[in-house]
Amino acid sequence: MSNFCPTSLVPSPFFLLKKPRQRYVQKDGKCNVHHGNVQETYRYLSDLFTTLVDLRWRLSFFIFTLVYVVNWLFFGLLWWLIALIRGDLLHADEEGWTPCVENLNSFVSAFLFSIETETTIGYGYRVITEKCPEGIILLLVQAILGSIVNAMMVGCMFVKISQPKNRAETLMFSHKAVISLRDNKLCLMFRVGDLRNSHIVEASIRAKLIRSEQTKEGEFIPLNQTDINIGFDTGDDRLFLVSPLIISHEINEKSPFWEMSQAQIEKEEFEIVVILEGMVEATGMTCQARSSYLDTEVLWGYRFTPVLSLEKGFYEVDYNNFHDIYEANTPSCSAKELAARLRDGQLLPHLPLLSPEPRAHNQNRLSFRDPLSHTSGSSRPTWRKRAHVQLISTEGVWMAAALQKGVYLCADFSCPISVSLMLSHCVNIEPVRPLNF
Repeated sequence: MSNFCPTSLVPSPFFLLKKPRQRYVQKDGKCNVHHGNVQETYRYLSDLFTTLVDLRWRLSFFIFTLVYVVNWLFFGLLWWLIALIRGDLLHADEEGWTPCVENLNSFVSAFLFSIETETTIGYGYRVITEKCPEGIILLLVQAILGSIVNAMMVGCMFVKISQPKNRAETLMFSHKAVISLRDNKLCLMFRVGDLRNSHIVEASIRAKLIRSEQTKEGEFIPLNQTDINIGFDTGDDRLFLVSPLIISHEINEKSPFWEMSQAQIEKEEFEIVVILEGMVEATGMTCQARSSYLDTEVLWGYRFTPVLSLEKGFYEVDYNNFHDIYEANTPSCSAKELAARLRDGQLLPHLPLLSPEPRAHNQNRLSFRDPLSHTSGSSRPTWRKRAHVQLISTEGVWMAAALQKGVYLCADFSCPISVSLMLSHCVNIEPVRPLNF
């Protein structure tokens, strides 16, 4: 029996053909939960302002219009009743008769006077007289209640328009999450980004594992929530989200994926919910963006394609590659088994021991040979023009992920080799194209 963890670059057919499950949280952040058989509905009225803000826009506009119309009709009816009781409607044409409200001779005119009073239009045609104390009292009541209605309705609409959840529309999550090696440790990774130039202040991120479990006593817990540590202990969960970031969860002893191999993860049914929170720089309001990854959206043996490149005087983010991933040679065994192999000193075929020799860190530009170009007859290859790269140690070779011209793999030398040695002697450079999902 081999002592090495097998490696796999392509998911199994079972993984690709798994039927999609019902989501707990949609990709756009909406929670797929409906509350039924709610008995104490009166509780919604105890927090009427929040209830009005949470309504849909079409219902909000309907209630907004309905409240004002009913209010005007109600006070218009009161003005008409005062005129009717005082006899103003019967003696409107008599000379020397002083009505409560001049030129109020029908319900329609009373309704118009109610609108003019509450909106403070003041056309001047209908005027309350000083010989009508009941009218003066009603005028005060309508002015006060009208101000309350205005404050509540306008406040609801303002809060609804300025809700920070609209700011979350420009926060992006990668379509897929990936599992691959980082510093000889399996890590679960996904990418987040912000499309706006105004930043999210005090941004932080957390993740939850949602899956059904059964306790030792036989109790079944549907949709049990388990924390996924993405840097709470080290502070890595607090983000400076100026450019897209890859969020990494190290699969260690405290991770719920510690004993899961690639085959086990492909058979498990779970959902990873990620929550990004922060304050909107322009308003100071708290903003929250959510997304989720089903088990079929967690790909084993992949990495994210770099999106950041250095231009003249600034860094440029290419969002065309935001969701792109490429294959990476990754052991298919569990993180627990991988840690045991490394602890026992057993070498994995794709992870040779690195030499302690220092590597060059100041070479941010390398040249690449175009695999489609022709040599000029000499033994030395021709090289592509200079491009920004990121060096990744994998498979016992140096992989150069070119940010401008794709990804290239040099397979002539095993680690350790210097960058200059690779540039001067490496002739077998093959392109590795990013995968689009």
